[in-house]
Amino acid sequence: MVRLVCVVIGYLFGLFQTSYIYGRIKGMDIREHGSGNAGATNALRTLGWKAGLITFLGDCFKCVFAVLLVRFLFDRFYPGENISVLVGMYAALGVILGHNFPCYLKFHGGKGISATAGLFLSLDPFLTLVALLLFAGSVAVTRYVSLGSILVSIWLPVGVVIYGILGKWGLAEGHLYEMYAIAAFLCVMALWRHRKNIRGLLTGTERKLGEKAK
Repeated sequence: MVRLVCVVIGYLFGLFQTSYIYGRIKGMDIREHGSGNAGATNALRTLGWKAGLITFLGDCFKCVFAVLLVRFLFDRFYPGENISVLVGMYAALGVILGHNFPCYLKFHGGKGISATAGLFLSLDPFLTLVALLLFAGSVAVTRYVSLGSILVSIWLPVGVVIYGILGKWGLAEGHLYEMYAIAAFLCVMALWRHRKNIRGLLTGTERKLGEKAK
């Protein structure tokens, strides 16, 4: 029951569609422009760097706030175990589902990468640093934002499993496997949401950062 409540709380936070709200303030629906995606990259390309930054921060910290809330509410129910990291994962799952599939926008949202950045921030500084280096490094070298997003998505389950093997999470075995399953699901969902980008990368037609639409 606690897990379901965490997902629901996270989903409600995820419904705060930063780019959509920002676009509406500017008199437009961000989903009708550019890539049609309600995320930071499309906001950057369509409305400029300020919109992109505001969207990233809004989507990132809605995940952080959701995780902090469920940890505050439910950590006390599991004395003797670091369950806060697990309930936080469930909340982050809800946030990303809410961001990607917002019910009030006919389930047409973003791809969840900025929200995933919030998950990294709530998990561990080192995992966050590696994710940042993967994203920034790949984008700097290739100018493909989608490639950086894909690498970050893959790093999530890899990093979570590595920390689990090293005993960093402080969870019982069953709870640890739940962590692995959520991280793997989020990775698969992100890759599915980026399927067009993956095809573009493979065929050489993916749009680079700063490149004008053809």
